[in-house]
Amino acid sequence: MRRGFKTEAYAISQEIRAEIGLNPLDPLDPWVLAEHLAIPVWRLTEYQEIAPGAVQLLSDTQQGAFSAMVAFVGHHRVVIHNDTHAITRQRANIAHELAHALLMHEPHVVRAGKSPDFDQGQEEEANWLGGTLLITEEACLYACRKNLPVSDAATEMGVSEELMRWRINATGARKRVARARQARAA
Repeated sequence: MRRGFKTEAYAISQEIRAEIGLNPLDPLDPWVLAEHLAIPVWRLTEYQEIAPGAVQLLSDTQQGAFSAMVAFVGHHRVVIHNDTHAITRQRANIAHELAHALLMHEPHVVRAGKSPDFDQGQEEEANWLGGTLLITEEACLYACRKNLPVSDAATEMGVSEELMRWRINATGARKRVARARQARAA
């Protein structure tokens, strides 16, 4: 990721949370954020009548092949997501796509019969910001200070255990809390 991006993502997360009335320990509802940003969120299963074979494939046999995407309808962004995934994954998928929008990332070109050309740097930024929106640094520190099991912290934030663990590790929350405890004991 580019230099300074993590600090930028933290600031964006704080600003967005303040705009929608959340404190750093509140879970963020990505559908509420999408509404705040005026970005419609469409479910994959809404396309059942138009493309039943594709919906069946992406929601059953190849469920992991499609999570979510930002699409443009004219000049307006929309998020299309796979609503057959677990709700925790849907939340993370939508937050990731909204992060692309917040960062004003350029859309990927999709050509029939070919895989889209993904910009790995943009994907890493959207992963980081999406995670930061859902689970703040403060929430990670709080969970570690309270010795919450990852499963309980994940449930409180409405995310998967995997995402919660990643954010705790990425923020260094456990180490920071342990150092603070050692300093107080000394």
